[in-house]
Amino acid sequence: MTATPPNVPAVFAGADTHADTIHVAALDCFGRELDDREFATTPMGYRDALAFLSSFGPVQVLGIEGTSSYGAGLTVAARAAGIAVREVIRPEASVRRMQGKSDPIDAYQAARAVMTGRAKTATKDEDVEGLRALLNARRSAVKARTAAMNQIHAMLVTAPVEVREKYRLLKERALVNALAACRPGTKTGVARSVLTALKLLAQRHRFLTQQATDLENQLRDLVAAINLTLLSARGIGPVTAAQLLVTAGGNPERLRTEPSFAALCGTAPVPASSGKTARYRLSRGGDRHANSALHTIAVVRMSSDPRTRMFVEAQRAKNRENPELLRILKRAIVREVYKHLCTPNTLANNDDLRRTRRERNIPISTASQALGVHPNRISQIERGIVHDREFSDRYRTWLQAA
Repeated sequence: MTATPPNVPAVFAGADTHADTIHVAALDCFGRELDDREFATTPMGYRDALAFLSSFGPVQVLGIEGTSSYGAGLTVAARAAGIAVREVIRPEASVRRMQGKSDPIDAYQAARAVMTGRAKTATKDEDVEGLRALLNARRSAVKARTAAMNQIHAMLVTAPVEVREKYRLLKERALVNALAACRPGTKTGVARSVLTALKLLAQRHRFLTQQATDLENQLRDLVAAINLTLLSARGIGPVTAAQLLVTAGGNPERLRTEPSFAALCGTAPVPASSGKTARYRLSRGGDRHANSALHTIAVVRMSSDPRTRMFVEAQRAKNRENPELLRILKRAIVREVYKHLCTPNTLANNDDLRRTRRERNIPISTASQALGVHPNRISQIERGIVHDREFSDRYRTWLQAA
């Protein structure tokens, strides 16, 4: 990068990013336009763009549109060069109508956004981008698996009698296994063609199931490395934890307050009162994937968490319906999740659990009976496959007293 003379005022830079090109622009500390230029989206292009910006003086901050999409490469290069990077939101339509739109205009607008402090959002963490990739791959695998199963059921409705009567009463797993192992060559005519299609769909379903499982295991490992505390909370699995981390951007400092995170997740209460009725409803804005993750956590806790079940029973005694209960639970879960995002990986190591149990010669079946859980749950906790702070503390206390 070009060396800058001493006592040279800092510059503010902006970048408009595309698939094949990036357009960068520089402003001085008084907001005057210095110059702009276009570069290719290659490692060489990124180096040349940063050198061009630094030729006017030390770059104080660089504003980029799309730091997690077209601007990801430039973001990595700028951070490696020690330049502060901020996410710039695309200008509103009304601004574009009045000021026009072009690559230089957008680049200068990005520079002005960071100069005036309008763009304060930090870039997203690279680890979270890895989570996003795995999460998207798993989501598409699950969606395709569901489509394959729907096709199987629809095809069995109109299948020849000998095929339909043999398979229609089987449940999903048994149905997939039976169809994947069937032999269409033993049939003739339409039955052979239909059974061939069913066999291929069943094999596709099994492949996608294995792929979704593998991706979930990778998500679990990556989430545990990023924020083990979040993964240990009741009702939060690797998929929901990954989605919440992606929504938060991997940087709790991106969200100044806990209510702002609630609004981002679409769980901020919105007044919905009318006449003598005073009530609230969930916000329809925010990240819908995050809202779906919170819904899953709330449903799991309603069915398996004793404290949540007691709360639900008390609220239903007040004539609260399920939508109102879910709104309250989601808001409470967001409050808990925000604390976990701010204090990642503060859990105690569970390596002592198995060692203590074996030193005291306690069978895992005895521990499971005493704690009221399945033996597999204890094994997963001991091996670090599943993280549950509350249960781990209770298990450790029981072992010490046993």
